[in-house]
Amino acid sequence: MINFDNSATTFPKPESVRRAVSEAVKKYGGNPGRSGHELSMQAAQKVFEVRAAAAEFFGAETENVAFTVNCTYALNMAIKGIMQYGGHMIISDHEHNAVSRPVYALSESRGVEFSIARITDNEEETLRSFRRLIRPDTKCICCCVASNVTGRVLPYKRIAKLCKEQGICFIADCSQAAGIIDLKLSDGFDFICTSGHKALYGPTGTGLLITNGEYPLSTIIEGGTGTNSALLEQPSELPERLESGTLNTVGIIGLGEGIRYVSRLGPERIRQHEQQLCSRFITRISERKDIRIYRSEAEYLPIVSFNIGDISSHIAAMKLSEKGFALRGGLQCAALAHDALGTTSQGTVRFSPSVFNTLRQTDMLADAVLSI
Repeated sequence: MINFDNSATTFPKPESVRRAVSEAVKKYGGNPGRSGHELSMQAAQKVFEVRAAAAEFFGAETENVAFTVNCTYALNMAIKGIMQYGGHMIISDHEHNAVSRPVYALSESRGVEFSIARITDNEEETLRSFRRLIRPDTKCICCCVASNVTGRVLPYKRIAKLCKEQGICFIADCSQAAGIIDLKLSDGFDFICTSGHKALYGPTGTGLLITNGEYPLSTIIEGGTGTNSALLEQPSELPERLESGTLNTVGIIGLGEGIRYVSRLGPERIRQHEQQLCSRFITRISERKDIRIYRSEAEYLPIVSFNIGDISSHIAAMKLSEKGFALRGGLQCAALAHDALGTTSQGTVRFSPSVFNTLRQTDMLADAVLSI
């Protein structure tokens, strides 16, 4: 089975990540930060090293990097931490359910009001869409850096600048972009939320919530942190405030190697390779006039969404799976994006290569698509 569903999770992982996970299970079995004995301190040291590597990668202070179990948890913590006492926020019409669902839940339970900005092929129109939705009670804008459905890159630096001008918190879903675009807090983000298991090549069960420290978060999870255990209140210091319970030491150590792997290659080099595969794939399947490719003249990450005639995207993906290719059909957990595309009834088939895929594999897939 050849994996072209790397937007869901990258597979295979680098050999260095596999070795690190194996070593972690064998050597770092203590609970980090929970005891003063050697096993605990060794695990805590490894976790700190990964925290420092992530901080350097995203241009953050080490203490402002919190580990989560995935990007969805990070987004929930940031969104609810800012908005749980009400107010107004803005999202885009390209959002994953990891953003739209917690926002909707807050509107039902906390009286939060939200508006949806329309993304167009014109950056100025997109910026105006965000700007005209800002109200006196707007607390934050939360949007993806790039769509998980089409790979469409939003003008995130300009959105960040708008937030700074208006004194609004900017929460960014970087799950698809981190590791493919060189993202830094200095780009204007107040919170970077990302998965560790996608383009950072870490294991599943890993994610990051990174802050510049300007906006304190109300907690949505409290519990043991290994510090201030005599107090009933949650610690105020980062990262302990956001890391209740035992950390995924094995996954975090694997994530550290994934970050180092991406750092060695460089996000731009990885993106160029994957874009080459996308260009090849688009050229090949464009031979058929009844194949629709959902792209315009805008900027895209190396993701291609397409449909084959009127065939259900689920059925098309199933047929490709039978031929040995893993692609995702359906709505990709992003109903808003499909509403914007006009593909809610059919969904799309998503092609998303990784650094390990090849031109030969891409050609084989194109042949399979053309044969359906």
